[in-house]
Amino acid sequence: MARFRYRMQSILDIKLKMETQAKQEFAETRMRLDEEEEKLEALKKRKAAYEQQARDMLVGTLNCRDMAENKEALLRMDEYISLQRLEIRKAEKKVEEAREKLAQVMMERKSHDTLKEKAFEQFLLEEKKQESKEIDELTRYTYGQRQKLRAGAEA
Repeated sequence: MARFRYRMQSILDIKLKMETQAKQEFAETRMRLDEEEEKLEALKKRKAAYEQQARDMLVGTLNCRDMAENKEALLRMDEYISLQRLEIRKAEKKVEEAREKLAQVMMERKSHDTLKEKAFEQFLLEEKKQESKEIDELTRYTYGQRQKLRAGAEA
């Protein structure tokens, strides 16, 4: 049996490499988004700590300077949180772009896989035809040899 060789195998190999690269990019952008979300959670916890500190200040002796500093810290935390939300939106956009790129590359690779499967099916059909032809030739040769033997035996 002949060996199957897909004539566009090099293209399929490139598509596989591109898919692997797109998967890595997607994973990296997803990790970046996770990091940004962790930063936001840390900022929210820090703000909650400042809010708790403000409540604690109201219980004991009032210190105007500490209260002003605490209020300023809360305002800065609000700024940091809003900036971090912008960073998260940017990271989400990058993740979505990487996901779309990955989907596109996977579609291209799958279409080449389908083409390879069809080429292999065609190859198998041709191999069956060739095998059938060889069997027919062998049968004719065998039949011809028997006829010669019979003709020689009769003579």
